[in-house]
Amino acid sequence: MLIGLISDTHDNLQAITEAVKTFNSKRVGLVLHAGDYVAPFTYAAYKGLQCKLVGVYGNVDGDRGLLRERFSSLGFKVESDFEELEVDGIRIALLHGVHPQIIEALALSGKYHVVVHGHTHTKRAERIGKTLVVNPGEACGYIYGVRSIALLDTATLKVEFKEF
Repeated sequence: MLIGLISDTHDNLQAITEAVKTFNSKRVGLVLHAGDYVAPFTYAAYKGLQCKLVGVYGNVDGDRGLLRERFSSLGFKVESDFEELEVDGIRIALLHGVHPQIIEALALSGKYHVVVHGHTHTKRAERIGKTLVVNPGEACGYIYGVRSIALLDTATLKVEFKEF
């Protein structure tokens, strides 16, 4: 399965809309959002997404209860700071990643094949031990001027970054 990875959207509706178009055109089976949506109104930009979305909260997300409610109305799950998933036999940890020590500890624990995080606004796909650690970069493009997302192939554990 192809999994779409996104983080740090920071209320940028145009960027979210473009990311959703890319995910749909690539026929991803699942989207993982590593947090920092910021405001609940942004959920509307995900209405056209043609697969399930699972997300976690980031450090600048405002009304978490309303974020949960709005995304839930679309059939999506955004309700915690940390999620564990298993997709095609691949164990995935999803978190925003404020503390790099926690990301490293999760990777070195041996429990996960993949750890997905955001927060740094910097693209990353590297191995720590046997675990693939991925940050799709900043979808908003506010800090580095490059809007990016990533695609993760569960069959090969290859990551492809998409800039838009």
